[in-house]
Amino acid sequence: MTAVSSESAPSTTAPADRRISRRIAAIAESATLAVDAKAKALKAAGKPVIVFGAGEPDFPTPDFIVEAAIAAARVPAMHRYTPAGGLPALKEAIVAKTARDSGLSVTAANVLVTNGGKQAIYEAFATMLDPGDEVLVPAPYWTTYPEAIRLAGGVPVPVVADEQSGYLVSVGQLEAARTPRTKVLLFCSPSNPTGAVYPAEQVEEIGRWALDAGLWVLTDEIYEHLTYGGAVAPSMPVLVPELADRCVVVNGVAKTYAMTGWRVGWLIGPADVVKAATNLQSHATSNVANVSQAAAIAALSGDLAAVATMREAFDRRRKTIVAMLREIPGIACPEPQGAFYVYPSVKGLLGRPIAGRTAHSSAELAELILEEAEVAVVPGEAFGTPGYVRMSYALGDDDLAEGVGRLQRLLGSAE
Repeated sequence: MTAVSSESAPSTTAPADRRISRRIAAIAESATLAVDAKAKALKAAGKPVIVFGAGEPDFPTPDFIVEAAIAAARVPAMHRYTPAGGLPALKEAIVAKTARDSGLSVTAANVLVTNGGKQAIYEAFATMLDPGDEVLVPAPYWTTYPEAIRLAGGVPVPVVADEQSGYLVSVGQLEAARTPRTKVLLFCSPSNPTGAVYPAEQVEEIGRWALDAGLWVLTDEIYEHLTYGGAVAPSMPVLVPELADRCVVVNGVAKTYAMTGWRVGWLIGPADVVKAATNLQSHATSNVANVSQAAAIAALSGDLAAVATMREAFDRRRKTIVAMLREIPGIACPEPQGAFYVYPSVKGLLGRPIAGRTAHSSAELAELILEEAEVAVVPGEAFGTPGYVRMSYALGDDDLAEGVGRLQRLLGSAE
């Protein structure tokens, strides 16, 4: 065997044992899915855990949508590859739905169909950002936002609002956080995790500020139909039409139609951005599953009767959970106007004995609650604001009352 000379030996400057890239190793696990998985594992082991974790409607997908999927599964053309950017019929349905629901006029060239809203968000940031570009992210924020920004090489810049402002950031806060490297504002109303809904005048004010600052806006409208008490969630590019050429709208069927598992989302934006994001998707996943796309066509083309039924139930549960949480000393719970989450402050419970234990952070408190009351909540650390917990009220009325009742019994004894 011929020996390898030192001159021809491979370089050893890079660690040979680095199994995971720095880029991927830096990604945090989805806290909401982690809590949901842990709670489900406990339930499978026979524990009577009540889960306020994942944001998932407890309703089944409406029958007419399921029937459309069954019919599509029998069509041989649906067994093949289709255009990476989405079925033309679904793009047209998204165009019509967008005009109907928000008043935004777009064409099929402005639409990319994605594997859920998460892929839409990631691909939008991957398309818009270069390394070092900053994105203003109002906090509390959904756990995926900063990770998608970092994966794209960007830098998330949290802009924090608390319960005193109803979790709404102001133009003054945004301007104070803006730097020469700021490229994008992320906007979400109704909000996950807080359920906050920006009034139209504030949406317009923020949109005009972004326009004047020369920023792009990514606006997440996934909860657009889930508002209560007269609140509405207008689309920013409708209120500020001049912004449309620098705005990407993300949406999907998951929340409105109880279709989280079908994995159909979309992004709407300028044609050049959509074309570039479509190129990315053509290499990442190709087309979204055709049967799911057929189901989405049925959902978007049908009426909103099922949505109204779900919204009525969510509204009832919203009132119940807020009232019950406000009875617990040490908890401050604003009333959300949208989505299906409450985001109470639990700062008044930290550092106080609870069931012989003391939690010094909301993460520790969430662990204590799970172990002592068998109730799963997501700590505020996951959303960029320690001292809070997120609770989804997208679960049955009886489970909701029982779960919050357990919290009342456990936390009411804190001294």
